[in-house]
Amino acid sequence: MTDIKNVNDPKHWRNVFRRKTSRISRWLHIYLSMISFAIVLFFSVTGITLNHADYFQGKTKTTQEKGILKAEWVNNKDTNLVAKLNIAEFFRNKYSVKGAVNDFRIDDGQVSIAYKGPGYEADAFIDRQTGAFELSQTRTGFIGFVNDLHKGRDTGKVWSWVIDIAAGLMVLISLTGLILLLFIKKKRISGLILTVVGLLIMYLVYRIWGQ
Repeated sequence: MTDIKNVNDPKHWRNVFRRKTSRISRWLHIYLSMISFAIVLFFSVTGITLNHADYFQGKTKTTQEKGILKAEWVNNKDTNLVAKLNIAEFFRNKYSVKGAVNDFRIDDGQVSIAYKGPGYEADAFIDRQTGAFELSQTRTGFIGFVNDLHKGRDTGKVWSWVIDIAAGLMVLISLTGLILLLFIKKKRISGLILTVVGLLIMYLVYRIWGQ
C-alpha cells in the first residue's frame, strides 16, 4: 500500500509524474521511430536528390502520338456538350495516359487536355472540326518521380495526408527525444547546449552563406 505521508507529499506526485512522463516518452520515441523509419529514410534521401537536382537528374523521355477520335465529342457548337469524360477516358484507355486531369480548355478551333502526376505529364490537342489529335507524354524517370513525391506535386489528397502524417511523426520523435534528454541528468546540460549550438550554426550558415 502507498504510504499516506507519501500521498500527501507534493514531491511524491512530482516523482510519479516524472516517471510516467519518462516512460511514455521513451515508449513513444522508440515505437514512433520504428513506425516512421521508412518514411524518414525516404524524405531524407529525396531531400538530397532535390538539393542536388543537377547531379541526380533523371532521364526525361517524351513520346508523341497522333490519331483521330470521334468528331462528335468535340465539334458541338455548345461547349457544354463537349464530351469531356469520354475524351479523358479515351486517352487513358488507348494510350495508357496516367495522372489526374489538370486542365481542360475549349477554344473555337481546338480542345486541349492536360494530365499531371508525379514524374509525369501528358498534353493532348484536338481539332474541333475533325477530331484529329496530337498527344505527348513526358516521363522524368524514377528520380523525377520520387522528387515529386517529396514535394507533394501532382500527387493527390491521399499523398498530401501522408506528408502531413510524416511531418507530424518527425515532430513527435524530436519532441520525445528532447523530453528523454531532460530526464538524463548527466547529459541534460551538454545535450541542451549542443541543441542550441546546432540551431546557432544553422542560423549563421544561412546568414553568412545563404544570401
